[in-house]
Amino acid sequence: MNGIGGSGDFIRNGAVSFIVTPSTAKGGKISAIVPMVSHVDHSEHSVDVVVTEYGLVDTRPLTPRQVAEAVIKKCAHPDYRDLLWDYYQRAIRTSGGHEPHILSDAFAFHERYMATGDMRVG
Repeated sequence: MNGIGGSGDFIRNGAVSFIVTPSTAKGGKISAIVPMVSHVDHSEHSVDVVVTEYGLVDTRPLTPRQVAEAVIKKCAHPDYRDLLWDYYQRAIRTSGGHEPHILSDAFAFHERYMATGDMRVG
């Protein structure tokens, strides 16, 4: 997920590339699985398998929507699954498309953390 460099060369040239991460950080206050991030080192086009302590998703045979659904169900921390599922369902209804997003809400998890110190609602 991060390191001293060279990961781009490695991830794009490996037979199967894995991103392995804990599902949360800061004692559960930050989710590693979020709708969108402000900085990307390795896009979904370079990652084949996503792994957390809750499971893994092989993204290779899946559409972007199927990847989102599988990652929420199998990789996201249980404390965040309902929030992620709610965002995803609202994005499908609001914008639809191949990769549905609500740009005005895409960073709500981050904004909530900045305002309250926790990405979770409540």
